[in-house]
Amino acid sequence: MEKVAVIGAGSWGTALALVLADNKHDVSLWTHRKEQAEEINRTHSNPKYLEGVTIPSSIKAHYDLAEAVYGASHILLVVPTKVMREVCQQLAEVIDHPVTITHASKGIEPSTYKRVSEVIAEEMPDKLYEAIVVLSGPSHAEEVSRRQPTTVTVSSENLEKAEAVQELFINERFRVYTSPDLVGVELGGALKNIIALGAGISDGLGYGDNAKAALITRGLAEITRLGVAMGANPLTFSGLSGVGDLIVTCTSPHSRNWRAGNLLGKGNDLEEVLEKMGMVVEGVRTTKAAYQFAEEQQVEMPITNGLYRILFEDAKPKDVVDQLMTRGRRHEMEALSNLLGEQP
Repeated sequence: MEKVAVIGAGSWGTALALVLADNKHDVSLWTHRKEQAEEINRTHSNPKYLEGVTIPSSIKAHYDLAEAVYGASHILLVVPTKVMREVCQQLAEVIDHPVTITHASKGIEPSTYKRVSEVIAEEMPDKLYEAIVVLSGPSHAEEVSRRQPTTVTVSSENLEKAEAVQELFINERFRVYTSPDLVGVELGGALKNIIALGAGISDGLGYGDNAKAALITRGLAEITRLGVAMGANPLTFSGLSGVGDLIVTCTSPHSRNWRAGNLLGKGNDLEEVLEKMGMVVEGVRTTKAAYQFAEEQQVEMPITNGLYRILFEDAKPKDVVDQLMTRGRRHEMEALSNLLGEQP
């Protein structure tokens, strides 16, 4: 049995805490809101994020960060990427021994284009962590919390620690693979949120399965192009953290990125959408980062460019779709060559 501190009590953090508790680990769950911690401990539920799900009494919620991480050998970070630096700075002040840090957050930092593991490494002194591991894959929190079969991938520059995290989580309902491609696993989880926004917009506009299938397929090509430019193995995007996560996020109303896109497609502006969602929509921030990086590196990403215009330049979704459909003619095999990391 390991002591694991889960940092972030949203839907995904709570669901992963349940997996760890099912595996008989000693789990603490941290939230920055005192009232949420008290509600979880009192009612054994987290209704704002996982309605109808019972949290076992063995999971203790904390709003004091030092209490949450005391004695932990593993720390699982599941907070929005926009607060990752701040949370890591706070952690650096209260951790007093080396730990394995795993993150399950999906995004890229605008302007710096840093992946989450890079942000963590910049903010945490080397002496405080043994390894940084990423956990990613096709995994809706709602389904994981109800013990429905789910399969994910973990990756780290330290294979031994990745395998230790694999052992920490794996059970008969939550299967875990390892991958040597940390960059690809992180980017697959982050970039698919952009395409999920597009899939939601397509559905909100009333378009059918044909349009969404094309969007997902061409979206995968964009993800792979940008991923290769950032140092990933293109084959990773054919796996769970690539096409697997892309499919589940683009086709399910469980996906908050799909839901946000759906509202945009129905005519809501971004401010209205984010207010209605009430939760972080990582795809919005990641779209900005991917657009900025692609512009700098001259990586062709027409879907991402179109979404950037919708989100940040008030372009009309239908106009963007029309422009995408009337782009210059291409040979598909030429385009597909990017999936192998070749030049377009």
